Amino acid sequence: MKLNEKTTEKLEGELRGLKIVNGAIIGVLSVLFIICIYGLSQKDDNGIFSALIVVPIALSAIIPMNFGNMKKIKAELESRK
Repeated sequence: MKLNEKTTEKLEGELRGLKIVNGAIIGVLSVLFIICIYGLSQKDDNGIFSALIVVPIALSAIIPMNFGNMKKIKAELESRK
């Protein structure tokens, strides 16, 4: 469904949801990245942390996509005012 076919209330709900999800993703990926850096800095077995550091780097690609969707929704809401 295109943005111009959705109601204003639905778009506002989607925008709120995207903000919450984006904040949660940023928080969780940041914590995971910090844990991996800390684990790599220790002298213990680094195999798990070196493999795990790929996850936040790879999943961080979701963040710009969400910001792009948020920008489109905000533009649509502004055009309706």
